[in-house]
Amino acid sequence: MVSYGTDLAVAYHQIGAYTGRILKGEKPADLPVQQPTKFDLVINLKTARALGLQVPTSILLRADEVIE
Repeated sequence: MVSYGTDLAVAYHQIGAYTGRILKGEKPADLPVQQPTKFDLVINLKTARALGLQVPTSILLRADEVIE
């Protein structure tokens, strides 16, 4: 019904940057660990309605994606 997680497009971009640095000769052990910088909130209203739940408007306004 609700998912809050990293934005996969941004994560794939970070993976590409890491891969480029490794291919240029940097050692993987020397690369810093990066934390996700962008998160997405996705709400599935169809599932919420099927469960008889109402999602507050304030949460719906904050959602990055709402599935009807």
